[in-house]
Amino acid sequence: MKYFLLLIVSIFAFKSLNVKEVRTAYRAAGEDNTKVEAFYKLVSTVKKTDKAVFVAYKGASIAMLAKGKKTIKEKKTGFIKGVELLEFAIKKEPNNIEARFIRLSIQENTPKLLKYKGKIAEDKHFILSQFKQIRDNHLKSHIKDYIMKSKGFTEEEKKKLQ
Repeated sequence: MKYFLLLIVSIFAFKSLNVKEVRTAYRAAGEDNTKVEAFYKLVSTVKKTDKAVFVAYKGASIAMLAKGKKTIKEKKTGFIKGVELLEFAIKKEPNNIEARFIRLSIQENTPKLLKYKGKIAEDKHFILSQFKQIRDNHLKSHIKDYIMKSKGFTEEEKKKLQ
């Protein structure tokens, strides 16, 4: 009986992440700073050994949380920690379009002073060249919605997604 109870508790305690839920939380956090903490909590249990896309989202959540810190040092330290995790995920799976998309969106929305804009052109090219091969409709819609609102993509590039 106690093993059965332990099994039930462990099932609920280790609920696996749903990538659609994480994407939705990421989008919400990007649009509303009051939702960054909830996004971070959603991915806070992710470890480097988990799927690269979840590691990338965790890195993004840490970088986004840093924006709300009080001191410049806390902001910079948090941002660097988040970016390192994001870069780790991309190094783990360099052809993961979702991880590259996350990096692109973080780079586009970071102040120049943080000097994290060096891979924008590379990620844009990768995403635009691989976009038609995305099979996950939710992911495709997620990326397309971002691109259509982004000032970093030209009208010509946006038309290619139609």
